[in-house]
Amino acid sequence: MKHRQLFLAGALALALAAPVQAQDDIEITLIPGLTTDDFYITMNRGAQAAAEALGITVDFQGAEEFEPVLQVPVLDAVIARGPDAILIAPTDTTQLIEPLRRAHDAGIPVITVDTFIGNGQYQTGSGDADFPISYIASDNIEGGRIAARAMAEAIGGEGKVYVSNVRPGISTTDQREEGFKLEMANHEGIEVLDTQYNENDASLAASQFQAVLARSPDLAGVFGANLFSALGAANGVQAADKSGEVQVIAFDAPQSIVDNIEEGLVNIAIAQHPAEIGYYGVVTAYAHLTGQSVPPAIGTGFTVIDADNVDDEAVQKFIYSGE
Repeated sequence: MKHRQLFLAGALALALAAPVQAQDDIEITLIPGLTTDDFYITMNRGAQAAAEALGITVDFQGAEEFEPVLQVPVLDAVIARGPDAILIAPTDTTQLIEPLRRAHDAGIPVITVDTFIGNGQYQTGSGDADFPISYIASDNIEGGRIAARAMAEAIGGEGKVYVSNVRPGISTTDQREEGFKLEMANHEGIEVLDTQYNENDASLAASQFQAVLARSPDLAGVFGANLFSALGAANGVQAADKSGEVQVIAFDAPQSIVDNIEEGLVNIAIAQHPAEIGYYGVVTAYAHLTGQSVPPAIGTGFTVIDADNVDDEAVQKFIYSGE
């Protein structure tokens, strides 16, 4: 954490002091996983704050759904316009490799934010997906571990639980599930059932909850690996009148999840810091464009939100907002 902060502070100071090109000539495009999600809207606010501090331009261009087939045409159009750098949250670890290579081959530096391509190990000199300059995101494996520890405590270390997830191939949610299962291996009294994949559909996630509950009436908890998975699980708990009996741990913290915490449908939310990701992404791109060395990975933190601290001012600032 300290190294990251020192790098960013130093990069910002040096970039402002000795730019290689005029600040107002630099244009960066941020391509989110989708434009309508509070997480990415909050990320863009952080990116715009950095752009204002640096006196540069950051455009926000993306699709309205988290789908590679929708993101790639947006990316191609951005490449055609030729920004100085691209910040992108790839919607698939493999399907975005070649589209992003087109940006790299066109001389446009690529930085991935939130999600990654390949295995997320960049600038190694090996593999077909190591060409991005840097990856800036939360440690999603650790986030999954945090969720598992919270779940274990909430259910008293015993019971059946499952992960509600989007689909395989999304780096962040894959890693959250991985971290959750790794940590749960330390809790002998907890059985992790098969993962339920919902294609980012909260209604499907709610239906899946009902089906799992029918097969396992003693179900103790659900880990929602992203927003819609958690919302669907909470809706399923409410419909089954299982509030307080089945614990829900949510990843991400928009207002809708906070409302569920206040209503007792969600126990804990693991909040990322998307504004930091956007801010650091822009600073890192700027540092690279102005001739500075940047690390191939920068991690951001988490804030755990529950009913006891949800109203605290220090916590409120980490709730995502679409405004």
